Amino acid sequence: MNRILTAVLIVLAIGLMAYNTTLVNFQDPFAGESTVAMIGILAPLCAIVLLLIFITSKKIQKKVEKD
Repeated sequence: MNRILTAVLIVLAIGLMAYNTTLVNFQDPFAGESTVAMIGILAPLCAIVLLLIFITSKKIQKKVEKD
């Protein structure tokens, strides 16, 4: 997976988080449709963390192969 695809996936995840944030009822965030929106916020957050770990592992792999 190259850098452009990784960057696009991160941007899409951020956009999905922003959209789901608009669906949350902040008066009662864990009731009804807000629960689905909260899950919809956490899932892209997990995806971003995994992509950042992937980027870091690729950098480490390049350094190990270089030496």
